[in-house]
Amino acid sequence: MSGQNALINPTRDPYQLLQIVRNPDGTITRSLNIPETPPTFDPSLPISVLSKDILINQSNNTWVRIYLPREALDSSSHLKLPLIVYCHGGGFVIYSAASSHVHDHCVRLANELRVIIASVEYRLTPEHRLPAAYDDVVEALYRIKTTQDDWLTKYADFSNCFIMGMSAGGNIAYQAGLRVAAEADHLGPLNVRGLILQQPFFSGTQRSESELRLVNDPTLPLCVSDLLWELSLPIGVDRDHEYCNPTVGGGSKLLEKIRLLGWKVLVTGCDGDLLFDRQVELVKLLEDHGVHVVGHFGVGGCHGVDFHDSSRGKAFLEQVKNFILI
Repeated sequence: MSGQNALINPTRDPYQLLQIVRNPDGTITRSLNIPETPPTFDPSLPISVLSKDILINQSNNTWVRIYLPREALDSSSHLKLPLIVYCHGGGFVIYSAASSHVHDHCVRLANELRVIIASVEYRLTPEHRLPAAYDDVVEALYRIKTTQDDWLTKYADFSNCFIMGMSAGGNIAYQAGLRVAAEADHLGPLNVRGLILQQPFFSGTQRSESELRLVNDPTLPLCVSDLLWELSLPIGVDRDHEYCNPTVGGGSKLLEKIRLLGWKVLVTGCDGDLLFDRQVELVKLLEDHGVHVVGHFGVGGCHGVDFHDSSRGKAFLEQVKNFILI
C-alpha cells in the first residue's frame, strides 16, 4: 500500500470498537466493562506488594496509587528504592489507575524491578482535553515532592525518579517530562533522571508507512487512532499539533533542557504496531538533539504486546531494569 489514501475498512466503527457513544454536549458514554481493583495496604496480608491511594486534587478527582514492595517494610536495610511515576494507557479516553489490568501491571513492575510505583489517576478526554492529563502528572510530581506520606518519605529515593507510561501514557510521560524539565529547579528534592516510553502514542497528518501497512490492524486500527486524537486534542487543531506529533518544527525547544539535565530516555516498540514509525522517529529526534536515548524495537507483535505475550513482557522488564541501572 502506498500514498496517503489509507484504505480504512468502512465497516469498522471506531466508536463501536471502543464501546463509547458521543453525547451532544461533547462528553462520551463509556460502556466498556472495565474491572477495578482497590488498593491493598494491610501489611498483615501475605502479598508481595502493598498499595494505597493519595489524593492529588480533590476538585479534579485526581490521585496517585503508591505501590510498595513488601520487602522494603521487612528489610533491615536503609537503602531506598527508585521511584517510577507511571501513566496508564487507554488512548487518553478510557481506563483508570484503578483498572485491574493497570493495577496488576504496576504490582508486577514494583515487584520485579524492586521500585516504588506512583500510578497517576489523570483526567480523561474528551471531557478534559489535552493538556489536562499532562498538567495532572506534573501536579502529581509536586504533590509527591511535598508529601509527608511515610511510604514515600521512608522508602523512596527521591534522587532517582523516572516518569514512565504505556501507549497514551507514554505520550503523557513525554509531554509531562518536557514540562518538568522546564521546572526542574523547583522540584527538589525530587530529581527526575529520565523517561520510560513503552510503545508511546503519537501520530501526524501525513500517514506513516506503518500506519498504511497496518491500517486495519485488529488491535489498534487507524480509524481508532484517528478518533482518539479527535477526542483528545484541543478543539480546532490537527494531528500536527505538538501534543500528537513531537517532530513538528524540529521538536520542542525543551529537548535542549532535557539534554543539559542529563536525562536518559528509553523508547520501546515493535514493527507490528501501527505506531512503530512514530516511535522510531521520536528516537531519531532525540538523537538529533543530543539526548541520551535507548531504543528497543522488536519484530512482529502488536500494540500492547508486552501485556499479552509473557516472553515479551519479561524482555521489556529486563530492558527497564537495565535502563534504570545505567
